[in-house]
Amino acid sequence: MPWYKRLELWAKLTLALVASVLLWRPGRRRPADSVLPAPKKVLLVRPDNRVGEALLTTPLLQTLKALPAPVPQVHVLVHAKVARALAGHPSADAVIAFDRRRLWLGPLAPGLRALRRERYDTVVDCANWEAPSVTSALISRLAGPKAVVIGPRVWPVSLLHSVSVPARPDTRREATQRAHLLTPLTRSGIIETLSFREPNISDSFRAYLQQETRAPCAVVNPGGRLGERRIPPAAFAAAARALLASGRVPIVTWGPGEEALAETVVQGAPGARVAPRTNLDELAALMRAAGLTVTNNTGPMHLSVAVGAPTLGLFLRIDMERWGHPQPPHRMVDLTPLVEAGTGLEERVFEEARAFAAQLG
Repeated sequence: MPWYKRLELWAKLTLALVASVLLWRPGRRRPADSVLPAPKKVLLVRPDNRVGEALLTTPLLQTLKALPAPVPQVHVLVHAKVARALAGHPSADAVIAFDRRRLWLGPLAPGLRALRRERYDTVVDCANWEAPSVTSALISRLAGPKAVVIGPRVWPVSLLHSVSVPARPDTRREATQRAHLLTPLTRSGIIETLSFREPNISDSFRAYLQQETRAPCAVVNPGGRLGERRIPPAAFAAAARALLASGRVPIVTWGPGEEALAETVVQGAPGARVAPRTNLDELAALMRAAGLTVTNNTGPMHLSVAVGAPTLGLFLRIDMERWGHPQPPHRMVDLTPLVEAGTGLEERVFEEARAFAAQLG
């Protein structure tokens, strides 16, 4: 880790320690096995700026709404850049877009006064156990000064929680672990599946869907936020050729700055088509209508899973066990060894896509 990153980390840890002293209240801490009262108004906090991270919060929304009556109000606080991913979700009573850049002002930070006026009785810091998320823990405690704050047992941010939940020892899957944060409230099962709202699309895009999905098709999404975790476009072209051989027309989708990438994939798979520019709802509707998605591990992978489209997730240089969705009808494949060896990648992707399409019929 570079020295400046280490310095930043130690500054954040120090901030967490100082904040835990300044915000300490007697009787606030409770054992992890405490029996908590049924919540009436809950705030979920996940101020990350990635769409996939927002979608990984949806199992908590559904779990809370499945609690016995009276069902709590559920608000969710997310980064302003990804609020669109949860807006209109049927299990979210409110989606709060939060700007965390002035959090150093503490209770005076923009947006915090409005949160405190909501008088949440329960706040869930939806961070993970891998590293302490100081920002998420601070927002959680400041937003609910009198609330029971639940979060992962990670030092030192756990000092800001009322109840710190230990990680489950039987799984590393992020969606499961995150929903596990609610066990002090549920005392029973949790919902682990991702979900999405009914996509809101225009009449013109609906007509496009009806035309393009008249014959069997599939979505191929070769892009992604981090280039070093993208499978090479030639491998996606191989997947598209396998889909064509299986009787499905590949529709290659793309995000900002990725249109040339999509064109490269199509050139390597004659018969494939480039999708039009899509927003999040249009992409969700296309994935659902196509009924098969081949994608990198990226936000669209989680979106495809959330809308129920069978998804072939291709992983490169990232923990597939943690971030993947292995339950049928989805399939996750780690291609890191082949990429690093520099041989056999296109053949493997072709076979994986062919077998996946055959499995779905």
